[in-house]
Amino acid sequence: MHRRRVAALSCSAVLTATALTACGGSDDSSGSGPVDLTYWAWAPGMEQVVEIWNEANPDIQVTVKEQAAGDDLVTRTITAAQAGQGPDLVQAEYQALPTLVSNDVLADISEQVGADVADEFAPGLWQQVTLGTDAVYALPQDSGPMMFFYRHDLFEEYGLTVPTTWDEFAETARTVRDVAPDTYLTTFSANDAGSFAGLAQQAGAQWWTTEGETWQVAIDDEATRRVAEFWGGLVAEDAILNEPMYTPAWNQAINSGEQIAWVSAVWAPGTLTTAAPDTAGNWAMAPLPQWEAGENATGSWGGSTTAVTNDSEHAEAAAEFATWLNTDPEALAALVREGGIYPAATAAQTGEALAEPPAFLPNQPDFYAQAAEIAAGTAPAAWGPNVNVAYSTFNDAFGEAAQGRGDFLAALTAMQRSVVENLESHGFQVSE
Repeated sequence: MHRRRVAALSCSAVLTATALTACGGSDDSSGSGPVDLTYWAWAPGMEQVVEIWNEANPDIQVTVKEQAAGDDLVTRTITAAQAGQGPDLVQAEYQALPTLVSNDVLADISEQVGADVADEFAPGLWQQVTLGTDAVYALPQDSGPMMFFYRHDLFEEYGLTVPTTWDEFAETARTVRDVAPDTYLTTFSANDAGSFAGLAQQAGAQWWTTEGETWQVAIDDEATRRVAEFWGGLVAEDAILNEPMYTPAWNQAINSGEQIAWVSAVWAPGTLTTAAPDTAGNWAMAPLPQWEAGENATGSWGGSTTAVTNDSEHAEAAAEFATWLNTDPEALAALVREGGIYPAATAAQTGEALAEPPAFLPNQPDFYAQAAEIAAGTAPAAWGPNVNVAYSTFNDAFGEAAQGRGDFLAALTAMQRSVVENLESHGFQVSE
C-alpha cells in the first residue's frame, strides 16, 4: 500500500508526456494455468458478450462485475488501486483516462497490443487513449459523434431548411420564432457539460495539453469563446430556450413540438424514445452544422474505453481480451446487439448489426451509413486530470448565465480559473 501511494503521488505531481509513460506498465505473470480476469464495466449486456469470449478461450476466463458509471467508478477504481486490489480491466470514459493515469491506475499496453490496432479507429478517438504519447492506456470501445436531430414533419410545415452551418442554424432559430411564436428550434442546457465540450472540440478547442512537465489549460481559448458567444447570443435574444435537458419540462417540450430540434449524439434516438414517445417516426438526423461551409468536423459526446490496470498480474491476457472486445467482428456485433452501443471501431459502424436504422427513425434507412461518415470527422479531444472540476463549474456558472440570459464568456472564465486553481492546489505545474 505504501508503494502504491508513493507511485500515485509521483505521477500526480508531475503528469507529463514522459511521466505518463513512466507511470504505466505491468508484467504478465500468468503462469501455465488458466487465467482469471475481472472486468469492471457498466455497459448493458456485457456479460452476454463476454460469454462468447469465455466459450472460445478456456485458458483465459473473464468475469464481469457490473459497476456504476461516471465519477463513482473512477473514485472506486482509484480507491481499489491504492489498496492494490484493482480489477484487471475497467470500462473507463475517455475523459477519465488522465485522472486514472495520474493516479497510477492504468497500465501502458502498447507492447501488448499490435502496432496496427490504431488503424481500427478514427484518429481523433485514438489520440484520446494515448494522451498524446507513445503509450496506449486503453482501447476505444464506443463513441458518441455529435449530430443534429430535427422534426422533419415540422421543418416541412414551417418551410425550414436543415442548417449546414452555424450561421444558418442561428437564422433557422430566429425563423422558427417568427413563424411559430410558441415554438423554439432547441435549447441551451447547462446540466450536461459533455455537450458543450463536444461543441468546443468541433470548433478546434484543446482544453488540456502538456508541454514538458507543465499542464497547459486553455478552456477559454478562442475556439471555445466562439462557441460560448454563439450560444449565449441566441439565449440572450430568446431565439432558443434556456431550459436544461432531461427534465419533465424538457421532455414535454420535445414531445409536444415546442422544441423541434436537438444538437445531440448518435445515441439520441434512445433518449427520444423515452422523452418524446408521441413523435416516433417524425425525426431525422443530419450532420452537425459547421463553422465553415463544406467542412466535416464533429465533436464527441460520450463514449468509453477498455483499459488494463496496473494491479493486473495478467496484463498480456487482459490486453488480448480488450483487443478482441473492441476489434473482433463477432464481439462488436454482440456489443451492438446486447448493449446498444455505437462501436468505436470504424469497420463495425456500418456492419450487419447496424444495417437497420434506429426504430425511432424508421424513415432514415441510411442512418448508420451517414453516422459513419460523420464519425470519420471526429475532432481530437484533449482531457486533463480534473475534468470533474471543469464540468462541475460549467453546471454552476453556465447554469446561472443561461437562466439569467447573462454573460457566457464570464462563465467560461470561471471554468478556466477553477480548473487552473485546482491543478495548482494539487501540485501540478500549470500555464494558461
